[in-house]
Amino acid sequence: MMKKIFYRHYVFLKEINQFIEESIIKFRNISIIINIDNNDKNSLRNENNIIKFAKKNKIPFLIKNNIKKCFKFNSAGIFIDSTNKKIIKIQSFRRKFIIIGAAHNQLEYYFKKRQNCKIIALSPIFYNPKFSKNKILGPIKFNLISLIWNADLCALGGINETNIKKINITKASVIAFQRYIAK
Repeated sequence: MMKKIFYRHYVFLKEINQFIEESIIKFRNISIIINIDNNDKNSLRNENNIIKFAKKNKIPFLIKNNIKKCFKFNSAGIFIDSTNKKIIKIQSFRRKFIIIGAAHNQLEYYFKKRQNCKIIALSPIFYNPKFSKNKILGPIKFNLISLIWNADLCALGGINETNIKKINITKASVIAFQRYIAK
């Protein structure tokens, strides 16, 4: 008998609607990563709607690449993508502030460790349209990389209904997804 593993779930959102709200509420142990890079009027409205939904339902949320907005909205943490090269000073944060960084290779991993990331999202674990098929890690390569990385690992990229059960054979303690929640 296989023991049931409870992962921490993170969902990337650019906008929110009734269907997405219902899907998120079904999950236990979930946080929202606000994945908005633009500062236009529509993007800011979407961002505010996501924050209102998260606060109303007591769901922790993180903001992507913007430390000022993290403090302004009192977010649970920050998500730093692989293109962000700013060093973040850990002394300026409260204790439970979560720093998640995305890495695709060993060089980015070391940079994320310098940015004080406690959780590192290793991607892409499965196929998604953003990456070519030869960049896909798969569960076996994910586990091999996790042997040398000293951090909590997050499985990220291409997670859907058909392959989410394959996460059980990885050493990931966190799962992050975008398309899985929208379908």
